[in-house]
Amino acid sequence: MAAIELNEENFEKTITENDIVIVDFWASWCAPCRAFAPTFEAASEQHTDIVFAKVNTEEAQSIAATFQIRSIPTLMIFREQVILFAQPGMLSAAQLEEVIGKVREIDMAQVHEDVRKQQEEAQQA
Repeated sequence: MAAIELNEENFEKTITENDIVIVDFWASWCAPCRAFAPTFEAASEQHTDIVFAKVNTEEAQSIAATFQIRSIPTLMIFREQVILFAQPGMLSAAQLEEVIGKVREIDMAQVHEDVRKQQEEAQQA
């Protein structure tokens, strides 16, 4: 499955309606972004149950600003609408596979419980 292009119109829906979404923040002028693209595409073909998406930071500046993207490429992985991974820089194919494996292993019930507790503590402060 090829990566889909995210923009202001489809970003939130894509994140909320899919279990795992891997987002590549990139720009056409960015040489490392272009170098990472084949690795990202290959992973998208191997993991058809995951949504692989790209955000062109030049065209979707508000999304890049929301997530404070300061360096590209930046890879961000959402699972059940929670950001589990966010890192600037290219990953090798092996590194990307390792991160995907770790994201799949995470106990999301515990993550959601931890988030709930943090929100309660923030409200009480």
